[in-house]
Formats: sequence, structure tokens, C-alpha cells
Amino acid sequence: MSFSEKLATTIEKNNSLLCVGLDPAPKQIPNRYRQQGDTASIFDSIYNWNKAIIDATADLVCTYKPNLAFYEALGEPGMILLRKTLAVIPAHIPILLDAKRGDIGSTAAAYAQACFEDLKVDAVTLSPYLGRDSVDPFAAYEGKGLFVLCHTSNPSADEFQKLEISDWRMLDREENWPLYLHVARAAVQWSPAIGLVVGATYPDAMKAIRSVAPDAWFLVPGIGAQGGDLAKTMDAGLRIDKAGLIISVSRGIALADDHRAAAETFRKSVNQARE
Repeated sequence: MSFSEKLATTIEKNNSLLCVGLDPAPKQIPNRYRQQGDTASIFDSIYNWNKAIIDATADLVCTYKPNLAFYEALGEPGMILLRKTLAVIPAHIPILLDAKRGDIGSTAAAYAQACFEDLKVDAVTLSPYLGRDSVDPFAAYEGKGLFVLCHTSNPSADEFQKLEISDWRMLDREENWPLYLHVARAAVQWSPAIGLVVGATYPDAMKAIRSVAPDAWFLVPGIGAQGGDLAKTMDAGLRIDKAGLIISVSRGIALADDHRAAAETFRKSVNQARE
């Protein structure tokens, strides 16, 4: 089953646009999951933490999003931990790997192979800075989802993403656009599998991106710990079918005393805004 089919099925089944991030940092492990013993127990603790989140929220989400960096930082045992975590996610729920890969040629092909053949995830985040060449090897995998960084949620995103530039190929027949709109307009033409990463902390930018990418799925970080406004986000980014947004929450659920209650609160707020 393709990413888009899994996503649509899970959204309908769970009545949810909520994505839960699985981004474990050893210093943040809640005490109730900590194992006593040597260093190896850190990995058992994180596995128990991840599994508890998944068990508590599997009927409340549309996808899970592990961030590869948190597992790579733990070395080889961290990658074993990632594989164990992926294995306990129910098969019908799509897995979106937050890897932000962006290279060309054989390197991009190797990254794509690692994501889709080795880890067997359903979708991945990508950087568009090198252009279409960096995305094509991922798009060659039929049925996979690709989310291209467009306007991110971090405070310094404006340094590059809002630079106003003209497309010289248009011979100045159109006004200057911010870089993120050029990215959105170009990327969605590279492949029908492409969605965009659009941060909730910039609702005006999201509204502008939706105007040039009316059909694309947006992966939306920034709700919760980063302070994004959910109501403004939904108003700016929802498609006319009241879908099109995957609302990603990580720390707001992972660090909550009750993972299920936190996820239910976020899902309810998202669904209220959809209506």
C-alpha cells in the first residue's frame, strides 16, 4: 500500500490529522521509563518510552514521524533502537522519517535506498537546495511520500527563505517572490508524491504557499512547544476538502504525563478547527 493510501485510510479510521514525533533525547527520558543499570539501559528506557507513546496513541494519529538524528546520535545501538521502534508501529499506520536528506547523484540514490529499502519507511523529508536532482532518486520509488522543506518553523528561517527574488526565466514579467514560494511552486511539479514542510509559526507564509500549491499535503511542525497557533494554521493551510495538513507534535505528547490524554487534546483541537 502506498503512503498516500495508508495516510488516507488512517485519517479516516482515526479521524485524525495528528502526527506524533518520536524524537527521544536521553536527558529527557521521563523517570517512569528509566531503567537502572549500565549505559545499555538507556536504550531499553528509550524503547519503553517510544513503545508507550505508540501504544497510547495508535488510534489517535495519522502517522508517526521519527527524527533520524536522535537515533544516529546514539551510534549503532541507536539505529538498532530505531528499527525496534519502527517494528512496533502498527503496519497500517504510515511512517514518515524526518531525515532532511539533500544530495545528488549516487549519494542521493544511496540515501533513498537506506530510507526505503533498508528502513522501509513510507515517506521522508528532503531538502530542495540542490534542486530536482536531489529529489529524483527518492521519487523513483513508487508509492513513497516526499516532503520538501519549504518554509520551516525555526526563528531564523527568514534569513534565506523570505529573500525576495525574481525568476530570470520570466524576463521580469512577474513581481519578485520570496524564495519559499519559488520552492513551493517548483517542487510540486517535480513529482505528484511531493508535499511540503511548512511551519505553523508562520501562518501568513502558509497561506501564500497554499495559494501556489492548492493540492499538496503540508507537514506542519511548530505546534505545541514552538508556540505555533493551531487555529491560524488550520485557517491558512487547510484545503477546500478540509484536509491537506499533517499536524506534527513531538514534545507536547512525548513529555506529557499522560501521552494519550495529550494526543486526544491535540486531535480534538485539530478536528474542531477543521470544522
